[in-house]
Amino acid sequence: MATSSLAAVGSGLDIPTIVAQLVAAERKPTEERINNQGTKATSQLSALGNIKSSLSSLQSSLDAMIKSADNTAYKATVPEGAGFSTTIITDASTGKTQATAGTYSVEVVRLAQAQKLSSGAYAGGEAVGDGKLTFAWGEDSTLDVTIAEGSTLTDIAAAINKAAGGKGVNATVITASDGQHLVMNAVNAGEEGALTVSASGGNGGLSALTWDGAAGGMSLNTAATNALVKVDGFERESSSNTISDIIPGVTLNLSKAEEGTKRTLTVAQDNSALKINIQAFVSAYNTTTNLLKSSSAYDATNDRASALTGDSLVRGLQQQLRSQLSANITDLKDLGLAVNKDGTLAFSGTTFDKTLGENPAAAARLLGKDGGMSSGMTSVLKSNLDTTGTLTLRTDSLNKQIKKLEKDLDDLDARMERVSERYTKQFTAMDVLVSQMQSTSNYLTQQLASKKS
Repeated sequence: MATSSLAAVGSGLDIPTIVAQLVAAERKPTEERINNQGTKATSQLSALGNIKSSLSSLQSSLDAMIKSADNTAYKATVPEGAGFSTTIITDASTGKTQATAGTYSVEVVRLAQAQKLSSGAYAGGEAVGDGKLTFAWGEDSTLDVTIAEGSTLTDIAAAINKAAGGKGVNATVITASDGQHLVMNAVNAGEEGALTVSASGGNGGLSALTWDGAAGGMSLNTAATNALVKVDGFERESSSNTISDIIPGVTLNLSKAEEGTKRTLTVAQDNSALKINIQAFVSAYNTTTNLLKSSSAYDATNDRASALTGDSLVRGLQQQLRSQLSANITDLKDLGLAVNKDGTLAFSGTTFDKTLGENPAAAARLLGKDGGMSSGMTSVLKSNLDTTGTLTLRTDSLNKQIKKLEKDLDDLDARMERVSERYTKQFTAMDVLVSQMQSTSNYLTQQLASKKS
């Protein structure tokens, strides 16, 4: 704030200091009121921000718990050393599985194998032939490979692999004691992946690399065979060692044939993820409950209020959250969820396991999307956290109040500037008047002294 730098001439007063003190005294009550209101509003805004963050975490944990309760998980148990493993099939879009609890007898009779063909021996660098090789597999899959003139086995293998791009067939060259051999591997296992190879054009040398399914220039190293598995005595043949449609919701991954040996596969409900998400919800709920309590508490010992002591919004939130538990207290207890005397939740995994063991659908009825407790809790959190929710509206109101108080301080600064200027003018005018009176007094004194003399 600007003040006059002129010292008094006639009166001898320190005008700038006097003006500053008068302005400060006039400013103090208003400034203290604005600052106190600003401090209170800022504290409340901070407390509401913490509550909103806590409720958002609670909402996230609730959503995760709901998803786990609605999408029942299963686990498959396979004896150690079995010739297969399992994978539970889950729909990527819904997170649900078609698996059901049950016990199955599984016998892996035969594994699916991919066909392997090999050529006769050639000297290194020896030209084999040119023209076109045509590969066929499955119902209607074909591949034409052009072989250049003077191509060796290495050239032919490279041409096949480039044209196939990993589909249907791949080729490699094996160097043995008797020379080099071209090996053609069917990419797909089982009879559907079995290859036939024909040659056309060129100098006829490629005829040594043909196979019609029974005979040809190539030799059959490994025959294409389908997997065969028995489940509860029912046979299933497959061109793949991965079978996903024999047991609902379960994929069998075959790894070793054990004809005559039956292994027990058990599929059971897996509640481990749901249990973890319930524990996370309990933790988030207790954090919110304790935060609401501390943000509105009153310290009688030190006669100190919290930021939101006596605030109706906090009381309303506490009542809304408690009411969702009170309305479902019996069902919560059955699932191992108990309400403590201080309003927090406690979770018993043992009770939870026992209840779901007897009634697998109990969790979904209470904790699923349309469950008795979770649906109400979802509505409470939504009504407070949405853009038009209670917390958002209250936060917006406090932000507006703080901005207004900031403007009030700016207005106070401008007003005190004018007050300072007014005081400075008044004291300066007084000083001029005192100076004039002093001059007049000195003149009269001189006149009187001259007459006496």
